[in-house]
Amino acid sequence: MKKYVEAYIDYIQSVKHASYNTIASYRRDLIKMCSYFEQKGYNDLLTLNGTDLSTYIMDIKQAGMSSATISRNIASIRSFFLYLLKQGIIKEDYSEQLKPPKVEKKVPETLSIPEMNLLLEQPSKNTPKEIRDKAMLELLYATGMRVSELVSLKIDDVKLNLGYIICRDDYKERVIPIDNVAKNALEIYINSARDMFCVNCDYLFTNIKGQPMTRQGFWKIIKHYASKAGIDKDITPHMIRHSFATHLVSNGADLKAVQEMLGHSDISTTQIYLKNKHSRIKEEYVKAHPRAKV
Repeated sequence: MKKYVEAYIDYIQSVKHASYNTIASYRRDLIKMCSYFEQKGYNDLLTLNGTDLSTYIMDIKQAGMSSATISRNIASIRSFFLYLLKQGIIKEDYSEQLKPPKVEKKVPETLSIPEMNLLLEQPSKNTPKEIRDKAMLELLYATGMRVSELVSLKIDDVKLNLGYIICRDDYKERVIPIDNVAKNALEIYINSARDMFCVNCDYLFTNIKGQPMTRQGFWKIIKHYASKAGIDKDITPHMIRHSFATHLVSNGADLKAVQEMLGHSDISTTQIYLKNKHSRIKEEYVKAHPRAKV
């Protein structure tokens, strides 16, 4: 069984150009499925039917797997079996019978605007490191890009004279405008501090050894300044991305424009930020309307 999984993984990597995270999660899900059936005595994919696949999904559900994880497993299995069908390895795709459970999208946790401002004020700009940190934090909040995109930026992706950044996501790229505060922080960093970290290197941000900044390295930077600010939240780079989107939508930004800046392929993903806006409106209504608490 597992040889088919590896062939499929090679296909989505080399032909479909799937992201690293998608490849890793699909491989993990499918290897787990194969191990399950092998333990049951099934060694040939051709002997599996819809009942077998449904039983597997029921078993992982009973084992306590979350609805979101079950949905992802079903997506992995359906994509895998569709590949097998197109390759002529199987004659019927029984995975079509699998229906993912309904997953209630949680409103992402964010920082308030005062909290965000407090965090951004923490780098003192007295050292090259803090100048770099200030530029990274300001750019992350100004663009809402993913941390993987932030640390992958090249110096040529910065178009300060035009006021935007070119952000690359796998095999796509998008143009994101930057505000004057972020632009100023970047100018200071590039002109006065970047050479302290790297000379003749392509990456915009590096660590003190001149090597590309890692996601884990930047996560530690955020933790340091969150602690310094006294903000009692588990702040992550993705929370800043959520805050960027929530603050834009709450202040009237067009949802389609926010979708493009975030790089979401489906606007339904971006619509989650409307919930934060509606929640804030309700809170203001309850506080202000004379009959709201009657």
